[in-house]
Amino acid sequence: MMRELFHPAREAIRLSTLFYALSEPARLKIVLKLLESGEKSCGDLTCDLAKSTMSHHFKVLRESGLVNTRIEGTQRFISIRKEDLEYRFPGFFSFLEHATPPF
Repeated sequence: MMRELFHPAREAIRLSTLFYALSEPARLKIVLKLLESGEKSCGDLTCDLAKSTMSHHFKVLRESGLVNTRIEGTQRFISIRKEDLEYRFPGFFSFLEHATPPF
């Protein structure tokens, strides 16, 4: 049996935690890619990093409240929690979409 992954409740998402998660260039790149293309499998979001490093980045993004991870069989699909984040921080994605990536 697969354990359930932790996702913070909408009310528990903090702006400081979001900014921490986005302070790492690889995580910012993942989020911007998801904003552009929608839900992706973990395998579709490679950034030329080790699988364990990518898993860590996905965990930080998920536990910050930025992304939702959906498990289907042996695959994990990642999507942005856009509705929750816009509710908590109106204009957050408008700001983020205009951020200049450091890569």
